Amino acid sequence: MSKRILIVGTGVIGLCTAYYAMKRGHRVTLMDRAPADHSGCSTGNAGMIVPSHFIPLAAPGMVGLGLRMMFNPESPFSLRPRASTDLLEWVWKFFQACTPNHVLRSAPLLRDLGMASRSCFEQIADDASATFLFEKRGLLMLCKTASTLRHESATAIQAHKLGMPAEILSPEEAARLNPGLQMRVAGAVYFPLDGHLCPEQFLRSLTRTLQRAGVEFLWETEAESWIHQGRRLTAVQTQRGVKQADEFVIAAGAWSPTLVRELGLHLPMQAGKGYSITLPAPRQIPCVPSILTEARVAVTPMGSRLRFGGTMEIAGHDPSVNHSRVRGMIRSIPDYFPGFTEADFRNQPVWSGLRPCSPDGLPYVGRAGIFENLSIAAGHAMLGLSLGPVTGRLVTELISGETPSISLDPLSPNRHARP
Repeated sequence: MSKRILIVGTGVIGLCTAYYAMKRGHRVTLMDRAPADHSGCSTGNAGMIVPSHFIPLAAPGMVGLGLRMMFNPESPFSLRPRASTDLLEWVWKFFQACTPNHVLRSAPLLRDLGMASRSCFEQIADDASATFLFEKRGLLMLCKTASTLRHESATAIQAHKLGMPAEILSPEEAARLNPGLQMRVAGAVYFPLDGHLCPEQFLRSLTRTLQRAGVEFLWETEAESWIHQGRRLTAVQTQRGVKQADEFVIAAGAWSPTLVRELGLHLPMQAGKGYSITLPAPRQIPCVPSILTEARVAVTPMGSRLRFGGTMEIAGHDPSVNHSRVRGMIRSIPDYFPGFTEADFRNQPVWSGLRPCSPDGLPYVGRAGIFENLSIAAGHAMLGLSLGPVTGRLVTELISGETPSISLDPLSPNRHARP
């Protein structure tokens, strides 16, 4: 049965949900507080599709690593202390989640989500209206030191146990995957099932497909309050009037907790700011995307351009650029790729975006609170692009009255509900 679906948020999660809902014959409206330029968190990310990222952000050792990095102004991680009960709660829940048991439970789920989303990308790319390229060249985890290579090799062994291929490579073997690119590494782990794309092209392609199919876009339209009767939402009040629907989906990234607070829904989440710089005419272009493991920098070829992205800065909803963090990212690149210099990045624009981070490293996907027609799709942290399509498919299954093809119980938006 066709339903009226209102989706708040036009990032990758919102667009993918609209895509699958439209394919099911639902009447879809997308609403966003931002203008129609796709300048949010989805646009400037590294563009990586990574089933290999099956270990959640909350994992053993992350607290100690974060503390060691926190006071270095150029490190890949920082947490700005501030008087916030939400921040204190998030930090405490993150600390509690950093256990081996949490990783053991979460890894198979993240693997299943990642592999299903990879298949979704292939299907969307085969759509006759698609105008983006999904490239399946894998991912290299480049390691400067032998100790880091041993750690990444343990992840490769874990990947094999989960049925995911991974190869431990010598420096020479890694270099053969990137002919003509100078590298200075101790070795690498290669995940052949990973892929990449240009996120801007993907978002534009989806938007055009949806517009041609009659999906309504309400740009610069902010949700001000909710209207409900009993356990059902009936409408959302905006500055442009009341918008009614049969089903409501919140996919507003780091702003999602604020949107649902008046409904009594508690979504612990922090905005993790990241940066990227895209060189329009780089000295060298790798064939295979990579992550500079110790530096926490992602490197992705995008046609004739090359994007470098990184950092995780927990600093509220502040979108400003911390140039010390960017400088640290830039300084690390020649350590791995000696063909590049810091001067290559001079005067290049820096993009920043806010990743929505849950405290346990798992997204919030599913029915929310007491409202039977409200779904949440947010909190994907660094996996928003990678898990966007499968999230959209699962939410569409849910609002279509079907049993989701992957259990959403571990992702419940109610899992951190206050008593």
